[in-house]
Amino acid sequence: MEVIKTAIDGVVIIEPRIFRDERGYFFESFSQREFDEKVMPIHFVQDNESQSSYGVMRGLHFQRPPYTQSKLVRCVKGAVLDVAVDIRKGSPTYGQHVAVELTEENHRQFFVPRGFAHGFAVLSETAVFQYKCDNFYAPESDGGIQICDDSLGIDWQVPTDNAILSPKDVKHPLLKDFNSPFDFAVNLYE
Repeated sequence: MEVIKTAIDGVVIIEPRIFRDERGYFFESFSQREFDEKVMPIHFVQDNESQSSYGVMRGLHFQRPPYTQSKLVRCVKGAVLDVAVDIRKGSPTYGQHVAVELTEENHRQFFVPRGFAHGFAVLSETAVFQYKCDNFYAPESDGGIQICDDSLGIDWQVPTDNAILSPKDVKHPLLKDFNSPFDFAVNLYE
């Protein structure tokens, strides 16, 4: 696998090595050994999958301590624009984001560390989205910031006035009204 660094330290894009022939293709979608060596030592404990239609926007979600989560995400059918927003107080990149298009054709994966809000927009007719988490889901620790917050400067590549959002997601605060539970000076992996 090739690890591509982004503008925000710790947020990386992963491109698998794909073997193609007349039968189709094969690739290793995850190797604990390679991930530990090339990205960071981690122990994923839960895999999730969602299916969504064009225009669905999910996020920008995170879990509060002590149930913070890192996520390794990929799109196995269709296409999404996937986004990580730095919400660590005191971070030099606080409020900045990294966006990457994940598709069934490019097989890219996106690693979103703890201390980031995560979301995506569906760009294709439908999309099947998978993610690995390094902590179990804890509903009482759910948090989020407004996915359509213009101050974030995210081009979601879908008209946000027609976006399909959950009732929960429209209630999240704007970044300017948000009190982050994450501190850049604190190691979230201890």
